[in-house]
Amino acid sequence: MKIAVVNWRDPWHPQAGGAETFAWELARRFARAGHQVCFVTARAPGQGRGETVQGVRIARMGGVFTVYPLVLCWLLIRRGRFDVVLDCQNGIPFFTPWVVRRRTKVFCVMHHVHDRQFGVHMPGWLAAFGRFLEGPVARWSYRRHASVAVSPSTVRAMRERLGWDGPVHIVPNGVSVAQPGNSVRSPAPRLVCLGRLVTHKRVHLLLDAVAELRERWPDLTVDVIGRGPEEGALRARLPEGVAMHGYLPEEDKARLVAQAWVHVSASQGEGWGLSVLEAAALGVPTVAFDVDGLRDAVRHGETGWLLPEGTGLAKGIAAALDEVDDTYSVKCREWADRFSWDRSAERLTALMLGHAVEPGWEAR
Repeated sequence: MKIAVVNWRDPWHPQAGGAETFAWELARRFARAGHQVCFVTARAPGQGRGETVQGVRIARMGGVFTVYPLVLCWLLIRRGRFDVVLDCQNGIPFFTPWVVRRRTKVFCVMHHVHDRQFGVHMPGWLAAFGRFLEGPVARWSYRRHASVAVSPSTVRAMRERLGWDGPVHIVPNGVSVAQPGNSVRSPAPRLVCLGRLVTHKRVHLLLDAVAELRERWPDLTVDVIGRGPEEGALRARLPEGVAMHGYLPEEDKARLVAQAWVHVSASQGEGWGLSVLEAAALGVPTVAFDVDGLRDAVRHGETGWLLPEGTGLAKGIAAALDEVDDTYSVKCREWADRFSWDRSAERLTALMLGHAVEPGWEAR
């Protein structure tokens, strides 16, 4: 097949996150299987307009907002070239059905519904416009096409909050982490927070909890791994015992995560929570709030703990530190082993070819 993967950013963009990992891991597997793949995305300062990586042709154009019209023009000029378009929604989709041939298969790939996040990141008028595009406009634009979601939470949100009534197939995230050879769990309590530093991840809640936790565990430390627009504000209020590492190579990141007793995600909602799976693959359970996506990624009482929204994060972390043992580590690794980028690519390939796939979430 000739496949266009349309995604807001590529994995080398300074603001790349889990959505970029999902799109890239699948794209390079499609290319490895012999398909012709073009990854169409925005262009960050310093990035080239195009290159080929692992058999995937990358075409970059535009910035945060201009990427949308530029990609539509790019596809319109090449409207007869592709058999399949994977239109990845990152707040709003690209609305590629407007410009491709009617017989081209388009899959809207949905990580999570952003309606509640628009108000966090945008002024009121722009947030309202974003909800309009994500809801009624997208629902109408993709009415003749199947969609892909990464978790049951996302499917439920699409149905209930966006009124999506077409077929939605679940293709879960995979996991691939470097396994550190000699890294062992820290003798003193150690927490890790892994992910992009953006407002809705609410990393500040973890920083607020540190002082209370250190009253009981004076030698407790916290590693924050990731980068993003909130990094400066978080560094300015960094409490004692917390280290912010920014971006780390995979081997260094895995070494730090493997030393932690508990991984913490204070996010207000995710499509899935890829960082949870990455921590689980290293035997580290997660404390998170019982919100979209994270309630799918964390198995309460087995691979971590889900806190009701509004619960004090320090209290939840303290309970986890009291309870965590090797049983959680074993369960985490067993859970992570159920997920594979290869299996996810095979499932999506079957959908693109029009083959029947079993309904539901195969990993559960």
